[in-house]
Amino acid sequence: MEIYNQIIRDVAGLTGKSAPQRYSYNPDRAWEDAGAFELIMARDAAYELGGDDKPAVNFTCVTTSPELVDGDGIFVYGQDLGSIRGSTPFARVTLLRVGDIESDDDDTEQAFRAIQNMDFVKYRVFPKGYMIRTSSENHREQIRISKEAIRKGISFERVGNSFLRQYKQDENIISARVLFITAPDADYAGLQKAAQQVGKITMSLTKIMEGMSTDCTTCMLKPICDEVEGMKELHFGKEKHTTE
Repeated sequence: MEIYNQIIRDVAGLTGKSAPQRYSYNPDRAWEDAGAFELIMARDAAYELGGDDKPAVNFTCVTTSPELVDGDGIFVYGQDLGSIRGSTPFARVTLLRVGDIESDDDDTEQAFRAIQNMDFVKYRVFPKGYMIRTSSENHREQIRISKEAIRKGISFERVGNSFLRQYKQDENIISARVLFITAPDADYAGLQKAAQQVGKITMSLTKIMEGMSTDCTTCMLKPICDEVEGMKELHFGKEKHTTE
């Protein structure tokens, strides 16, 4: 699975100049889970990540490369939750190393379903006092933090452990990294562009599963295949399977 590799490489140059705070995965450090979506009213909120129309980017990339994702961890670029005092730009990027999810005959469909299930983890994590609002269409994830959660010591480390605990339940995932970005010098426009590219790749996988034509001269997704390493191989592999 190499189709997201270049995006993963590019992320390192989009997080700002400061070195991140790094935390190891420790499920015992996971923040309390509310069990379901928790509505936090504005009067009870300390601030919003991505509030006041500031950037709020979210995307997930999958790879089989141990060099690109060489272990579990939580990386915080910029201020942590306890230090933020008002609305701020925000991005959460998840990098997942997986095993061979393309080994069966139905390799493209299997890969797509596996990636989709991994991305759906974000809908199964409900940190208490950390209200997540997402827009898949805009690749946006805006967070409202409650005053009570701040008083109790909520942090990206502990929220990150909540996400990792869920990801580690997927048998396809070998290692996972969650990047929280609030650094003022991070390239949020670049991160948004990366998120859009991830969206285009997902759309391409959907079209490949539908058995679209391999005539590159008429294919609307040719620019994506030309740009994304491994996409043509997935496309033609699926076409071979569906026509033999």
